[in-house]
Amino acid sequence: MAILKAFEKLPPTPQNDDILPIISNVCLNFNKFDVNIKRRYANRETITIKDEYDVQDSMLSILKLFINDIRPEDYVPSYAGGNSRVDFLLPLHGIVIETKMTNKNLSDKQIGEQLIIDFERYKQLKDYSHLICFVYDKDSHIRNPHGLITDLEKLSDENMRVTVYISPL
Repeated sequence: MAILKAFEKLPPTPQNDDILPIISNVCLNFNKFDVNIKRRYANRETITIKDEYDVQDSMLSILKLFINDIRPEDYVPSYAGGNSRVDFLLPLHGIVIETKMTNKNLSDKQIGEQLIIDFERYKQLKDYSHLICFVYDKDSHIRNPHGLITDLEKLSDENMRVTVYISPL
């Protein structure tokens, strides 16, 4: 009976200082997840990551292993006449996570432009101070990933820190 009670409790949510390395590892190793989830015993059906929604679903499932309170797709204030939904809010940590997946029509320039607009929207969220941008570039559409990371992280200001991960790098 005591064993069952132990399993009923949720694991403690890591504090801000502890969660950032976990998110970093998830983002930087996301491609390993994608590659390995396809290696199923006896060629069983699996998850195939084909678009941004597949990235979001996979990312949410992985992050739920470590974070109890993740709020997906919440609306944020309008910016430049348009509304948007943030992919994930981590209210206990003050973190916003935005995911993107490149394709032949969505590479460096478009990703950069979208994330700049997202940053302007998300910095209006008063309880959040860190925007983590995850870009899944499984087919290597981004020509200069280090330059894109550097340029986007320069957006950081006193209200919102920006961290960008591109996988694989």
